[in-house]
Amino acid sequence: MSHSPPQAIAFDVVETLFSLDPMRQRLSDLGLSGESLELFFARLLRNGFALDASGTFTPFGEVARATLEGILAAKDIASDVSRIDHALAGFAELPAHPDVAPAFQHLRENGIPIFALTNGSADNTRQLLEQADLLAHVERIISIDEVRHWKPRREVYLQAADVAGVRPGQLALVAAHAWDIHGASQASLMTGWVSRLEKRFDPSMNPPDVSADSLDETCRKLLDRG
Repeated sequence: MSHSPPQAIAFDVVETLFSLDPMRQRLSDLGLSGESLELFFARLLRNGFALDASGTFTPFGEVARATLEGILAAKDIASDVSRIDHALAGFAELPAHPDVAPAFQHLRENGIPIFALTNGSADNTRQLLEQADLLAHVERIISIDEVRHWKPRREVYLQAADVAGVRPGQLALVAAHAWDIHGASQASLMTGWVSRLEKRFDPSMNPPDVSADSLDETCRKLLDRG
């Protein structure tokens, strides 16, 4: 069966383009263990998804703060607003993974428009892209704040296709999270999964159209479809 390559590619941002690892030290500074980063981010996503599923939209920053305050309270760790502010400010200082720039460059050389599709804010994402000298490669940042739904709601992916000016099946989502790939697939997008984070794709979810260990190889496989 023949497949066509995407006419545009949207990238998830946190963990797909940018590493969360520096947040580990910021949480440690609050008195949390190093392993708390995975708990914090997973619970942040869970809370954002739960709010959306129950009919309430709450922006990423508000959910992140409430989630962190809840984890600190559960651990009986007292902390003031300024220290929590400092910890959360780390979301604006995440480093890009080393495979991002080669992937973006390859797509630009092949005339493929690049979009950032994030559960975070557009301002925070713009700051991350600027710091990594990647902003010039990106046509537009698409935040869930525009749609007032969190990924993996289909409305977010359809908004991305609309912004890109293509049909959903002509847009690829590239992400490091199986749940994001599943959501994009349910919205009829093409999908590329980069496996460096989760290693094994969750078999309960719609499988990606292509997958690879690195972002640039994932993108190359998408462009080679045909």
